[in-house]
Amino acid sequence: MTVLIIGGTGKTGLQLAHLLTKARYPVLLTSRSGDVPEPYRGVKFDWLDSTTFGNPFEVEGIDRVYLVGPPVLDALPPAKKFIDLAVLKGVKRFVLLSATLFDRGGPVLGKVHEYLVELGVDYCVLRPTWFMDNFGSVYRTEIRDEGTIVTTAKDGRIPFIAADDISKAAFRALIDEKSHNTDHLLVGPGLYSYDEAATLLGEVLGRGVTHKRISDEDGKKFWMSLGMEEDYAAAMVWMESFAAAGDEEVHYHAPLKQVGRKSLLEYFQENRDVWAT
Repeated sequence: MTVLIIGGTGKTGLQLAHLLTKARYPVLLTSRSGDVPEPYRGVKFDWLDSTTFGNPFEVEGIDRVYLVGPPVLDALPPAKKFIDLAVLKGVKRFVLLSATLFDRGGPVLGKVHEYLVELGVDYCVLRPTWFMDNFGSVYRTEIRDEGTIVTTAKDGRIPFIAADDISKAAFRALIDEKSHNTDHLLVGPGLYSYDEAATLLGEVLGRGVTHKRISDEDGKKFWMSLGMEEDYAAAMVWMESFAAAGDEEVHYHAPLKQVGRKSLLEYFQENRDVWAT
């Protein structure tokens, strides 16, 4: 058994690779360049270049795949093309990283979720809420330099989850003898608005951090400044609107959910040097 990790250098992919390697499962990581950190094996894979889809299968024995989906809104066409190829190459189980917003058959990754179900393969779909790790990546520069977190999420409360808790859920879904064949809502152990998260981070750092509420248009510009295409940036603002409306709090109270162990406070304390000025 070899596990292929699509998006192997991302927030969840590397941590998943560590867990699998520690448990003595062979892994193969992908990146757009083909470069991955040692000691892992890597291969070039680009969702926007279907000629790379066959590259991973030059390695024999791949029978399980962790999918971080295409960075496009119309995710099904490239995902379907790759999934179909993977099945032909002997893959028996897929674990898809989706999100709380995307119900089966819904937009973006919801269509990929639906396709896996209809295909009849072993599968699991992980649907986490917003990553607490975004504070150390997406919002890092503004927090460090200006003491601000900029969002369009208003007063919405979110059960932020750690990437390592998502990776642990992916690990189980990949190696458990019986396939889960369902989706899992993944949330963190506490609810925070961005105002509350900013206050908490400020206490950890010993300096003021505030939540700067911005318009939808400015929100789109913010996401575009991180390198996103305009349509994807607009989609990020759209997703934040659901957080603003309280949807993530609803997921937190859902009876069927998995709750991560790491708290937002623990994440801030462990990573305080990330925001050092």
